[in-house]
Amino acid sequence: MKTWLITGCSTGFGRALAQAVLAHGDQAVITARDVEQIKDLAEAAPGRALALPLDVTDPGQVRAAVTAAQERFGGIDVLVNNAGIGYFAAIEESTDEEIRRIFDINVFGLSDVIRAVLPGMRVRRSGTIVNFSSIGGLRAFPAVGYYAATKFAVEGLTDALRQEVAPLGITTLLVEPGPFRTDWAGRSAHETLPEREIADYAGTAGAQRAAFRADTGKEPGDPHAAARAIITALAADPHPQRLLLGGPAYSMAIEQLESMLAEIRANEALTKSADFDGPAA
Repeated sequence: MKTWLITGCSTGFGRALAQAVLAHGDQAVITARDVEQIKDLAEAAPGRALALPLDVTDPGQVRAAVTAAQERFGGIDVLVNNAGIGYFAAIEESTDEEIRRIFDINVFGLSDVIRAVLPGMRVRRSGTIVNFSSIGGLRAFPAVGYYAATKFAVEGLTDALRQEVAPLGITTLLVEPGPFRTDWAGRSAHETLPEREIADYAGTAGAQRAAFRADTGKEPGDPHAAARAIITALAADPHPQRLLLGGPAYSMAIEQLESMLAEIRANEALTKSADFDGPAA
């Protein structure tokens, strides 16, 4: 029986994963900013679930949640950093307040939870850290540039972390979902619309924003199937370092990587000309 600590469990992936973990027979520390929204999850698995309030931007709550998890279950085997928000604005339309808010939650909050959990994992020389990125961590889109920037940051942080903790018996997994029915572009999008929309971006950021909203509730991805896929991935030995979720994510990732590789190869000579011993300009 493993003990999981999962952030952002009120809706979407977090809630689906908490349900799947408990159905699998494991223990779970289920967290959300509003603990009332997750009490039903804990009540469904008495003795194996603990519901705690956790705003990942509050260092005190982060420390308190990790301490409570360790005191209740003896340690954390799997940390899942799922808590996050979107922001639907062109780069120029974005405001300082919203840019800082999305980085505080998606990057700095995630980092704080990792750093709070790592000491216990290091002592036990075991553990897994699962960080939710996105297909937007591999490929950016108009209207969500700052969201993509946070997910690119999560990708880099996780890749470095993987190399640092591997000798200590700790592993990492990057989860990269495509479009899923998590209300990411529904209620969440309406909470993070730009204060002003610039007409010059109507055909790019504006069109993409409208497409996100039009597809709300019709996305092909099933959060419950995604939760089962994550559990299956972590059961493999060794488990993958990254897990794309959903057919669209797979297709978009392959297209992006093949395009990047073709361009890199096309400019090989120019790239190498920048070396001291490269060909003369």
